[in-house]
Amino acid sequence: MATERRPQRLGRGLAPGVNLAAAGNLVGALTKYLSATFLLPVAVALGYGEPVSPFVIAGASAFLFGAGLEFLTRGKERVGAREGFLVVAVTWLVAAFFVSLPYMLSEEPQFDAPIDAYFEGMSGMTTTGASILTDIPALNHSLALWRQFSQWIGGMGIIVLAIAILPRLQVGGRQLFASEAPGHEFQTLTGSIRETARLLWIVYVGLTGVLILILTSFGLTGLDPEMDLFEAVAHAFTTMPTGGFSTRAESIAEFGTATEWAIIVFMLLAGTNFVLLYAVGRGKANPARDEELRTYLAIVALGSAVLFAALIEAGSGWGENAIREAAFQTVAITTTTGYANADFVAWAPVTSIVLLALMFVGGMALSTAGSLKVVRHLLLTRLLRRELDQTIHPEIVRPIRFNRRPVDEKTLRGLGLFMLLYVALFVVGSLAISIESAGAGIEVTPLEATSAAATTIGNVGPGLGFLGPLGSFEPFSDGSKAVMIVLMWMGRLELIPAAVLFTRRYWQT
Repeated sequence: MATERRPQRLGRGLAPGVNLAAAGNLVGALTKYLSATFLLPVAVALGYGEPVSPFVIAGASAFLFGAGLEFLTRGKERVGAREGFLVVAVTWLVAAFFVSLPYMLSEEPQFDAPIDAYFEGMSGMTTTGASILTDIPALNHSLALWRQFSQWIGGMGIIVLAIAILPRLQVGGRQLFASEAPGHEFQTLTGSIRETARLLWIVYVGLTGVLILILTSFGLTGLDPEMDLFEAVAHAFTTMPTGGFSTRAESIAEFGTATEWAIIVFMLLAGTNFVLLYAVGRGKANPARDEELRTYLAIVALGSAVLFAALIEAGSGWGENAIREAAFQTVAITTTTGYANADFVAWAPVTSIVLLALMFVGGMALSTAGSLKVVRHLLLTRLLRRELDQTIHPEIVRPIRFNRRPVDEKTLRGLGLFMLLYVALFVVGSLAISIESAGAGIEVTPLEATSAAATTIGNVGPGLGFLGPLGSFEPFSDGSKAVMIVLMWMGRLELIPAAVLFTRRYWQT
């Protein structure tokens, strides 16, 4: 009987269980396609008569790196589960570097330190929205739009984009999608993975286009004189990926009421399961029957009510302004968009507690939102309730159900592992930021350190204290920024694909 030959693996002595050649081949292909995104800022720079060299050099560097790595390696079609984790993790690190390259090559003094540029690049690619900038309006048009566009690229994930445009990725593509797609473990995907990726991008691109048209119309009709085509495109690019970067120093507060309400609606949509949105749009699903959607909307409503009550207590009145500010900030933090229409740091202390708690909620599975996701909270609550019932009545056998379907025990164990790892990383991150800041002689309160860890691991954006919507992450030391870069990276990858790389067993046969 003939013996099947296994494909030769690059670096077998170092990593016998991982096909490094296949992983490197796919990372190269993805980076090569990423280089095409630099054409947009080049066009904007030419249109405004601004320097194009930062984008040309960065785009050419990404292409040469990607094409070179792809040429020197082979086997992207053999990417499996193990290689999928490595590809996802490395691609985000590499992509963030090339996104940050125009910042480094520009003459903008706010990006003099390479780690500041990489922090901004990682914040963009992970759709976190945390920024080291202290003077956002100082950016020229092309650099400002590139900063916005980087979040749009990262919003649905360049891995999913690659699946949609590279027909050769089939088995490998499925593994990559399973590794990167937010909340995938609780959502059964229908059809092929390429079809699902295409479906998600139809929703993503379509909603972005609709928001651009709506915001532009506000400027043309005089509903919001501050909103022109550039601002409409820039903010649509960061609303749909729940990113939160803005071209304005005071974020959305500088725009009109109509713009704020429109963005509230689209932030809610961006935090909703895109597969569900597509199915509802085709008349194939009843949104009222989805348990996660009902819980998601209930959390938003409750958070808005609490903030509204706090604003009333503080003397902001019963008017539309208080309702809008409460609803906007609740939706922005819950969906991890991170926009602001007011300086919530100056609100009553109870609001800081509420907003910090909302940083751990997140949107729905298969949305562009970060953090823990509503479905995990929902299943954890049911799991805890079952454990309490079985403590009293050990004979009870009660499966956990989600949307009337039983959830297997393996998924529930994975849920517990994820939640434990998330909390542990948050605690370690908070301590590391506090200790490192103290060692560097930078005054950071425990609340500020805690919110810094929460907002970066959850890909939320603003924090509390000097990290508020009118503040910046610039005062932190390079060491603390490095910690937060790791938190953003791991948070965007939903921890597991990055965490497994630090285990010995991953690199063994």
